[in-house]
Formats: sequence, C-alpha cells, structure tokens
Amino acid sequence: MRDYVILTDSNADLTPELEKELNVGVFPMEFTVEEQTYFNYPDERDLSSKTFYKMLRDGKNSKTVQGNSTRFCEFFEPYLKEGKDIVYIAFSSGLSGTYHSSTMAKKELLEKYPDRQIFISDSLAASMGEGLLVYHAVQQQCEGKTAEEVYQWVEENKLHLCHWFTVEDLYFLKRGGRVSAATALVGTMLGIKPVLHVDDEGHLINVSKARGRRQSLLALVENMEKTCIRPEQQVVFISHGDCGEEAHWLAGQVKQKLHVKEVKIGYIGPVIGSHSGPGTVALFFLGQKR
Repeated sequence: MRDYVILTDSNADLTPELEKELNVGVFPMEFTVEEQTYFNYPDERDLSSKTFYKMLRDGKNSKTVQGNSTRFCEFFEPYLKEGKDIVYIAFSSGLSGTYHSSTMAKKELLEKYPDRQIFISDSLAASMGEGLLVYHAVQQQCEGKTAEEVYQWVEENKLHLCHWFTVEDLYFLKRGGRVSAATALVGTMLGIKPVLHVDDEGHLINVSKARGRRQSLLALVENMEKTCIRPEQQVVFISHGDCGEEAHWLAGQVKQKLHVKEVKIGYIGPVIGSHSGPGTVALFFLGQKR
C-alpha cells in the first residue's frame, strides 16, 4: 500500500495530546492581536489560548488571516519529497478561503510531483468538529484503509459530524455579522443565549435561543439526544473559549444522559475564538444529520 499522511489545520483545535496521539501534521493558521502577528500551533508556542482570551476580555481586537497557497505548498512539499501521499482535511469553505488555497497548492505541487497523490476534503466543519473528523479519519487509517479510502470515508460521513454551539457574549457574533446589533443588545439585557450549529454548507447558523447560560448548555445536550448515532460507541469532543468548568459540566451531562464511550475536551483556538469570543462552548458528535 502507498505510504501516506493525514494532515489538517489548526482550526481543528486539536490539543497537543491529540496531535501526538493521532500523529497528524497541522498547518498553523495565522492571526493578529493589536497588529502583532501570531501562528496558531497546537502546542501554543506563539501565544497560549488562555492569554489570548484574556486579551479579548481586556478589549483587545483580534483578526484572522487566511492561509495562502504559498504557505500550503511549503507545508505539503516535505511529505511529497519523502515519497508520501497526502490526505488533507481542511477548515470549512463556508467560513474561510483556506480550502481554496490548499487546492491551488495541490495543483501546483502535482505538476512537480506527478507520481504522488493529494486528496483534499472540505470538511465543512470547524473547531473540534473538524478535529473529530480527523480523529475518525485516523481510525480508518489504523484499520488499514488506503489514502483514497480514507478520503472517501470523510466525504461520505462529514455531513454526519454534528456541531452545536452556544456563546456567553453576543458582541463577537454581532461583530462578525451573525446577529444584528439590536438582537445583541436585547439578548444581552434579557440574558438570552443563542444556540447555533454548522449546517450542510459549513456555515454557522443561529438555530434557537435559551434563557440563561445553564439552559443554553442543556440545549446542546438535547440536540445531541435527537440525532446522535449509537452514543455508547462514540468518542465525543467538546471545545470551549476559556470556560473549562462549564465544558466539564457539559461533559458530565453528556455522559450521564447518553452514556458515551469517552469525552475529550480542548480549547477553541484563537482563530475561531476571534469570531466566537470568550465563554463559547461547543459540542461535537456523529449524528443522523447535522
């Protein structure tokens, strides 16, 4: 069987432990805080997630930068030089141009390495939803599947990767155009918390509202109960914007109500956190549909 690697980008929000466990290469996404540029590595060598969220809480402004095709060529090429094929699972095209940049790099590199194969999947996923898709892809690889078979599995199953989010502060969604200024103002005054998910096109969609934080977290579990497939066999991912206590409370609810196999918890990294803000909690699992 042809040798290959599974790659992703740091918007998958893999923890350092998961990156090591899965043995995947991670393309570091770029972001700026107050004109200072950083790269988002899983080991947080440039800036820790905790420090990043403190900056946001202190009123500092963060902006994200799309990965360009030149950087993707530099990321992919060492693997091709080693004689390995590539399966790259990309951040949702519904939220970024990252996927498009990677396909441009693929076209350029295959002219240089015509004997190699590069499979690129638009995950239509975000944060540890993308990470959970990578996790399952690696399980397929461990079962002896070829690069093409892993790619096909991802394509066939990515719309079963369910994302459910809630946020603490509507300001960041307002800034990103996800909610109107009026909705943000009224929602903040009344303690209304939105419940959102990522749809089949990879867009973040406001689905419903909950009164208060605890009810919004319970709404994530309720949505999981409606669509989850064989929960007792599932590894579930939860990511958070520097609110680990609430993420662990949510994990307890998921274990109690759905008896899942395992829950893994990590930070929402600075790139996605720039748009969702501190206090975001997200739940990811396999379901009948998104």
